[in-house]
Amino acid sequence: MNDAGDRTDAVAAVTRLTRWVDDFPVPGVRFGDLTPVFADGSALRSVVSELAQGHHDVDLVAGIDARGFLLGSGVALELGCGVLAVRKAGKLPPPVHSRSYDLEYGTAELQVPTAIDLAGRRVLVIDDVLATGGTVDATARLLADQGAVIVGAAVVLEITALGGRERCSDYPLACLVRV
Repeated sequence: MNDAGDRTDAVAAVTRLTRWVDDFPVPGVRFGDLTPVFADGSALRSVVSELAQGHHDVDLVAGIDARGFLLGSGVALELGCGVLAVRKAGKLPPPVHSRSYDLEYGTAELQVPTAIDLAGRRVLVIDDVLATGGTVDATARLLADQGAVIVGAAVVLEITALGGRERCSDYPLACLVRV
């Protein structure tokens, strides 16, 4: 069980190691690059542990393409359950279940394989950054459409000015750092 010091360590690591890139991937967007956090073993361990904290009785962790894969795998190991890679369109062989959604800089589509039965499975959605909430919410809706029970979502960074939390109001949403 983690204590307040462990959470403080995770928050400090994210604050210290996140690289901010202006005008990426398009002008006007400020990108929070967490790859330096992932490259630091101690930081990654504390972040994964904190994302898993408070989530019990989870059957599957859904990690969103691509940084959510890294986090989702660690959280699944921490929780002792499986992991599902939620992929961008065109990365999985058919047949797939798909959902399109709007980004702050365009549109995208997410997919999961039809070979994985999600009916009744309790799923925790994991991603790195919550901006407008489109990606996390599209993932939750895609999985729920297949019968999954969304027990919550957890992210490392939340960019509060973009209001993404409001789009994710149908399930508990946890984040480590709000900026």
